[in-house]
Amino acid sequence: MSPSHIHVPTNCHTVTEILSRVGDKWSVQVVVRLGEGPKRFNELRRTVEGVSQRMLTLTLRGLERDGLVTRTVYPTIPPRVEYQLTELGCSLLKTVRALGAWAIENRDEILEARRRFDNAAETADSLQSRSDAA
Repeated sequence: MSPSHIHVPTNCHTVTEILSRVGDKWSVQVVVRLGEGPKRFNELRRTVEGVSQRMLTLTLRGLERDGLVTRTVYPTIPPRVEYQLTELGCSLLKTVRALGAWAIENRDEILEARRRFDNAAETADSLQSRSDAA
């Protein structure tokens, strides 16, 4: 497999910066949940397992800042706030879903590779321990 483009350091920095935002644990889950339709904060908090209120707030702000999510405040008492994916966020959702499908499709092969690796590491550790004891 050969690269399809020339390595440019500024491109690497850009990719790393963006992937750190959209690839983190909470952002992926929030994007997937918002892919189901607009959601209120507490609804998101209930459906994104394990996320704290603070982390969800920070995640939503980051996604909004990057243009992936919109926040709409409705003038009711109390105010109602909804979050939803933007067009850019929907395009990210397609990629996240494709990556999820790839993970499911290749799960067994990855688990087998891990098993082989761990067994080889155990064998190497055992041989090293015997060598050290001699």
